Amino acid sequence: MGQASWNGTGTLEFLLVGLWAPPALRPLLWTALLAAYLATVLGNGALVGLIALDQRLHRPMYRLLTHLALLDTAYVSTTLPQALAHMLARRATLSLARCGAQLYVGISLGSCEAILLAAMALDRCLAVCQPLRYAAIMTSTRCTALASAAWALGFLLSIPNAAAALRLPFCARRPPVNHFFCELPAVLRTACGDTSANQMLVNGLGTPILLVPLSFIFASYALILGAVGKLPSAKSRLKALSTCSSHLAVVGLFYGTVTAMYLGPRSSSALPAKNHKLVAVFYLVVTPVLNPLIYSLRNREVHAAARYALARLRGTRTVLD
Repeated sequence: MGQASWNGTGTLEFLLVGLWAPPALRPLLWTALLAAYLATVLGNGALVGLIALDQRLHRPMYRLLTHLALLDTAYVSTTLPQALAHMLARRATLSLARCGAQLYVGISLGSCEAILLAAMALDRCLAVCQPLRYAAIMTSTRCTALASAAWALGFLLSIPNAAAALRLPFCARRPPVNHFFCELPAVLRTACGDTSANQMLVNGLGTPILLVPLSFIFASYALILGAVGKLPSAKSRLKALSTCSSHLAVVGLFYGTVTAMYLGPRSSSALPAKNHKLVAVFYLVVTPVLNPLIYSLRNREVHAAARYALARLRGTRTVLD
């Protein structure tokens, strides 16, 4: 579509290639992405609303789930509306400031989610391994502290990567950003200078941001499996594991896509741009839609809260399950 260029006011602009589709299929693609965005916002918003309104869901697991839903909604909202607008525009450009802000917020929210998933694993570990002490250990204050730490660490640890990327030289005749938003590896490919130090920084910070939480998740589930193995009956073991299945599914979706984007061989810059955009679409569009479904489809407490909320809207009474 174009190149990184200087506009008439002397401000560096980035041209984005965006999402490509044959002309006949572009309206269908645009409609599908809009539907996915609305499903993400409405699905996660409904989940947050149910948790806020129903006192039975005012527990650590659901409080942490609220933050996960907010993260997914925020991440999609910082990228997909712009991509939809660019699909309707002839020239998809972003200023250096807007591109830098989008890049930083995107890295930060992804980092927050990795740390938050580790906090959710800790919650499940305590619930299964220390059921009698769980309420005393995982208090509302400690749950809030865990969630706040995830947000704070995610945004703090993302500063070096974003700052280093924005300090690179960008020439007017460099290729466009081969993506539909300003994503770190795609922006690095447009720089004029040597980006090897940036790649080392991505890999170096990828360890504390992504692999340390993943190791913590593995350790938590090793303890969970050990505790479940000691339960007396198959029914009790199945019940204990069922409380963790949703979290494991979300962890698999998150780390499966993030590994392809950031932790592959020689980092994700080695991934072809076309494949990289497909992975990003899955991470941005599919995963946020699936997360509220994963946590609600087999969750009786969420079902009961939804029935109760619908009954209140209709002005009828229902028996609390």
